[in-house]
Amino acid sequence: MKSKSLLLPILIAALVLLLDQWIKYYIKNHFYLGEEVSVLGDWFRIHFTENYGMAFGLEFGGKSGKLVLTWFRILAVMAMAWYVYTLIQKKAHSGYIIAWTLIWSGAVGNIIDSVFYGMWYGYDTWMHGRVVDMFYFPIIQTTIPDWFPIWKGEDFEFFRPVFNLADTAISVGFAMILLFQKRFLAHTHKEHTPEEPTETLTEQQSV
Repeated sequence: MKSKSLLLPILIAALVLLLDQWIKYYIKNHFYLGEEVSVLGDWFRIHFTENYGMAFGLEFGGKSGKLVLTWFRILAVMAMAWYVYTLIQKKAHSGYIIAWTLIWSGAVGNIIDSVFYGMWYGYDTWMHGRVVDMFYFPIIQTTIPDWFPIWKGEDFEFFRPVFNLADTAISVGFAMILLFQKRFLAHTHKEHTPEEPTETLTEQQSV
């Protein structure tokens, strides 16, 4: 396998991880928890929050659940790293490799928070760090009208979850796979389908 084929995935992973950790470091050291700053009006804000659990602020089973989740993530990124490596060896579609590289690097970015941040910032132990989130897009904020049959009169907000660059990389990677899966797999199948030998001119004349 040529080293050139590894270059693009390594560059993408390094860029995602460096940007993700730099943004988190800046937010962690320049914002107080819960601080919010409007960037582009009311529809895009920087809102500093932290969570113990999964992407977009979801949580899972308290401290013991957090430990299980962190170990699961570590094992998952190890498996994904091997999978990306095999895709490169098999000369899979570059878009497919990029998609899985984005998913892998996003997962690693959040694992760094979970494993190290608790100890680095002195609020918990190893493996119990909180993931730093900051991107908030409340594009629509309204009240559901009274004529609506179920949630009438309730406040409605889209998009509610606060997330980070690592979450974005994971989401983009999965979206690429969902949207272009047929193209990616068709390319891989083509690469591994042996071509039928063509008859030489001599063989054709001898028939």
